[in-house]
Amino acid sequence: MSKSTRTRKTGGEPARNNRGAGPIAFFVSLFIVALGTIQLVSTFHTYALNLAELNGLKREESSLLAQKQDLEEDIARWEDKAYVTAQARERLGFVFPGEQAVRVLHPEAVTGDTDDEDDEKSTSTSTEQKSLPWYSELAYSFEKADEPTEGASSGGTTDNTRNSQSDTE
Repeated sequence: MSKSTRTRKTGGEPARNNRGAGPIAFFVSLFIVALGTIQLVSTFHTYALNLAELNGLKREESSLLAQKQDLEEDIARWEDKAYVTAQARERLGFVFPGEQAVRVLHPEAVTGDTDDEDDEKSTSTSTEQKSLPWYSELAYSFEKADEPTEGASSGGTTDNTRNSQSDTE
């Protein structure tokens, strides 16, 4: 084709090469790939979060099943009359008619042993005592110091000495 025919077909302008379409198409395709990548990463992130939540729920389910099993065993134990009797004797101090109850206040003084439960109770008691403010402990010490001692021979002689001194005057 000649130059004159080309100008006639395009309306008098010379034909141009489509060089501007190449970079535009590249950037549009780059934009589409970037959007696809973002969508894919978002999907995998959501999948990972859901998988972590599922694993957490499975762990929680297994711990709840173990707790349920423990509670069912506890219920089965409480249905046994011998266990109920033993718990009533131990926890509440119940005795059968005709029996005589003896309570030892300090079992370590009798046996020389300390039970693990007693150690836990004494540590919790000492922890509770440590949490008292200093002025409460001071007031308790004053109260204990002011209490008369029972069966002390020096207290009786002091009173007798004071009485004999007042009689002589």
